[in-house]
Amino acid sequence: MGKGAPKPEPTGLAAGLNKGFIVTRREMKQKPSLRRGRKGERVGLVREVVREVVGFAPYERRMIELIKIGSASTFKRSLKLAKKRLGTHRRGKKKRDEMSEAVAAMRRKA
Repeated sequence: MGKGAPKPEPTGLAAGLNKGFIVTRREMKQKPSLRRGRKGERVGLVREVVREVVGFAPYERRMIELIKIGSASTFKRSLKLAKKRLGTHRRGKKKRDEMSEAVAAMRRKA
């Protein structure tokens, strides 16, 4: 089931694209499972405090150094490093974006 346009009304006929008995559609309450993966307020706050207290992991510090250099090749190398440590391309890209954001925040602070 994709997230697309709402389903067109059935025609009441037994054949065709929109075949089927005409019924009134009910608005159902959203299932809790659809919320999965979203970051809650409390979790966000806890992660922020933990990051402040413990800082960055060694591989994250290395990524930051590569990103600070600023060339395209080091940006790519930081992704390669993240992929190696985290296992997937998507996780690596997310981590690289997170580290880029951290570098930008440091520059704003300084």
